[in-house]
Amino acid sequence: MKKLLCKKMAGEKAVSTAAKPQLRGLLNSTIKRNLIVSLTLAAISGIAFKQLVGTQRKQRYAEFYRTYDAEKEFEEMKSKGLFQSC
Repeated sequence: MKKLLCKKMAGEKAVSTAAKPQLRGLLNSTIKRNLIVSLTLAAISGIAFKQLVGTQRKQRYAEFYRTYDAEKEFEEMKSKGLFQSC
């Protein structure tokens, strides 16, 4: 009977172990985790924005200024009467 009782108690102890709650340093560990997550997401967002938006915008500006003629634009605005001094 005593042997059976010891085996039963040993089995219960192995199955019902629960982790102790963290009582000290909880705020510091939470802040550290949140800081790591936020910096990682910010870096991913920045790289994604640069790749998806920045490079296309840069190419469009380069194409615009490659074909832009300031004199032609000035003459067009002048012919429409947009300038008071001309």
